[in-house]
Amino acid sequence: MDSKTLTDVLREHPFLEGLKPNHVQKLAEVALEVQFARDQIVFREGDETSLFYLLASGKVALEVSAPGRVVRIQTLGEGDELGWSSLLGNAGKTFQARSLEPVRAIGFDAIRLRQVWEQDPAFGYQFMTRLLKVVAQRLQATRLQLLDLYAPRGTKLV
Repeated sequence: MDSKTLTDVLREHPFLEGLKPNHVQKLAEVALEVQFARDQIVFREGDETSLFYLLASGKVALEVSAPGRVVRIQTLGEGDELGWSSLLGNAGKTFQARSLEPVRAIGFDAIRLRQVWEQDPAFGYQFMTRLLKVVAQRLQATRLQLLDLYAPRGTKLV
């Protein structure tokens, strides 16, 4: 990723802030650099993909299908995470992800990542605790979007 090493990029990613250097190194050993072109579908709702991403640059829309349209739930950018459901194993994607501009990310195969956690359960616990915060934040974003869609006209949401 430009002149930085993968380890440097991981070390600086907000999701991994405060991780022990050896844990960052373990992640670097199973990481791969990925890129998505503008308007590329990263994954669709229900897909069973095995990749989890840390976004290094660009923007990605998280979307859900509604009758007759696609609703954007959230826009993710540099420093965000994408594809958390991959880490659960055989779970279909909750959202569709579509790049809004060129995206650079660091990808992790869920199977390899879970193997690392099995070898170091304390690391796995730290990672999953961080991931649970992401899930809670996405749930809140979905809730707010639904309130906005279905609130009576003229109602101000707080």
